[in-house]
Amino acid sequence: MQYGYIGSMKTTPGHRDEVIAILLSGLDGLRRAGCSRYLVAAAADDDVTIWVSEVWRSKEAHDASLRLPETRAAIAAAMPMLTGEFTSQETTVVGGLGV
Repeated sequence: MQYGYIGSMKTTPGHRDEVIAILLSGLDGLRRAGCSRYLVAAAADDDVTIWVSEVWRSKEAHDASLRLPETRAAIAAAMPMLTGEFTSQETTVVGGLGV
């Protein structure tokens, strides 16, 4: 079974597009780290919420990706533009399109 993660974050007003660009900047590194699906979406009903959905070969691969220098740099760059309001849910991926 693959590991899944779904979460949301809120940005300070006017910074959502900048945070989205940061989140999308390291896709090749995520793929090499074991990520098979990484989706970033802007909420349709407000201008500050970002949703992220990920599928990884394992939880260990996901955890290891958070220690990569490029991931740590992206987090550091985005944090000043975030409000601190986060939601998250870990899942076990059992099937669907694209997995």
